[in-house]
Amino acid sequence: MSVPSLQKALFVQERRGPWQISSAAVPSPGPKEVLIRVEAAGLNPVDWKIQKYGVAVDEYPAILGTDCAGVVVEIGEDVTRVKVGDSVLHQGQYLNRGATFQQYTVAHSDLIAKIPHNLSFDQAASVPVALSAAAFGLYGPKVNQGGAALTAPWKKGGRGQYVDQPIVIFGGASSVGQYVIQLAKISGFSPIITTVSPHSNDLVTSLGATHPIDRSLPPSSIHSTITTITAQRPVIAAFDAVCTPETQQTGYDILAPCGTLVLVLHDGVKSKDEGSGKTVISTLASVHCDTNREIGEEFYTHLEGLLESGDVKPNQVEKVEGGLRGVPEAFERMKNNLVSGRKLVVRPQETA
Repeated sequence: MSVPSLQKALFVQERRGPWQISSAAVPSPGPKEVLIRVEAAGLNPVDWKIQKYGVAVDEYPAILGTDCAGVVVEIGEDVTRVKVGDSVLHQGQYLNRGATFQQYTVAHSDLIAKIPHNLSFDQAASVPVALSAAAFGLYGPKVNQGGAALTAPWKKGGRGQYVDQPIVIFGGASSVGQYVIQLAKISGFSPIITTVSPHSNDLVTSLGATHPIDRSLPPSSIHSTITTITAQRPVIAAFDAVCTPETQQTGYDILAPCGTLVLVLHDGVKSKDEGSGKTVISTLASVHCDTNREIGEEFYTHLEGLLESGDVKPNQVEKVEGGLRGVPEAFERMKNNLVSGRKLVVRPQETA
């Protein structure tokens, strides 16, 4: 398969600097790596936050983006899981050769999954980061940047293990929240309670939520509603995909003793009962960190099957027009909370 020497990429030229389309060399895969032609890349809030606040990246000009679906066009030494021509998805890195806001990127062959026939590239690009946050937050080890250490559904006896146990998810219509709902369903949790805007009730119930609660209610009302739904059954796990001070505190308060609250941002729970045994974990959605590497490789081994079976459905997606040139405007929409219940994806190959 012919591979060019140069490509178009979306750069942040300097710390807190503007977005800019420039030419860049196409990277070459090393041992255990593959080169992927990026057909679709997902947009995540962390990307615009890195650009705006100058965090998480040290070397500039920098290419961002970490959600990728594409086609393998070249393989390095010792690659056995995929071949040239395979359609794959993976989570990129904040390194220029491994980021996804470009037309070609490099990935480690142990951390990619083939895209099943029932998913488009756009749909597949909604999966890696958000589903990783959900999976690592629920099933990762109970350590800093890990998770609640629940038994994963791909483990022996894991499917349906938590039958008749309630779980609470704050932000069920978010990209991450949608995947938490689906994994909770596979794990057997019931009821699956989630806060959501009423216009997204049908979306979250279609994914497996049993009790949507209006997210605009006061925290005290949300708390009491959850208590009524659970009928005093202990809540061993709560997942906060929103992470306002109010949702974090409510999530902590509704936990049973020794339960775990998983956050997608830093711990902001102000009032804690240190004798309760409750744990607060700020999970990290990266498959590349040491904490998640083992579960990440295991997870990617099973990911194609979960998607092909329909056990895990991708987010609803919206294509960003204009290729990579459309990304800055799309991020402005995200900053202004003008995107709800769907994932924005861009097609780098359409960049003029």
